[in-house]
Amino acid sequence: MLTLFHAPQSRSSRLVTLIDEMGLQDRVKIQTVTIPRVDGTGQPDAANPHPERKVPALLHDGTLVTETAAVILYLTGLFPETGLAPQPGDPRHGAYLTWLFWYGNVVEPVLLLEAAGISHPYVHATLRGHPEIDARLRAALDRGPWLLGDSFTAADLLCHSPYAWWTGVTPDDPAIRDWVARCEARPAAARTREADEAAWLGQPA
Repeated sequence: MLTLFHAPQSRSSRLVTLIDEMGLQDRVKIQTVTIPRVDGTGQPDAANPHPERKVPALLHDGTLVTETAAVILYLTGLFPETGLAPQPGDPRHGAYLTWLFWYGNVVEPVLLLEAAGISHPYVHATLRGHPEIDARLRAALDRGPWLLGDSFTAADLLCHSPYAWWTGVTPDDPAIRDWVARCEARPAAARTREADEAAWLGQPA
């Protein structure tokens, strides 16, 4: 049995969208939990198996997987037939892995540090900065409408996500803005937003 522990309007929303994109709604149970929020609201949920009571957390027959890229990799590997990720042997597989781990290792730290007003030579030497992120995205999108070319994959779902949350940090670049808009216009993304909003307001999703 597969269970995704999800807090509405959080990083785990991306995994709800992924499950929808993969057509796994009848195979993955979505269990809503509470989490502490930046604004001081919310609280840890004892039902959440994540060691820090964060989301996402995926439980599969006793095996716990946490961290967004790891959950994405786990699900797209478990259900390769859904077509959301190139598999080993596909020439695009290496690029797919690179996008997933680049996001977690570079993009989120850079954007969070910038939002917090933190700047240091060590940070830039290790992670670079927003201009380098923009350049890397633009170089990929110059070759096709999606990061891996002609097909939408879980890499697009993950890498566009901060710009969907923090529209103010979206680069003033038509190619990147159009890509974000294409990702957000997908029916699965719209359904997640609607379900999250309903859950946030305490209404049935």
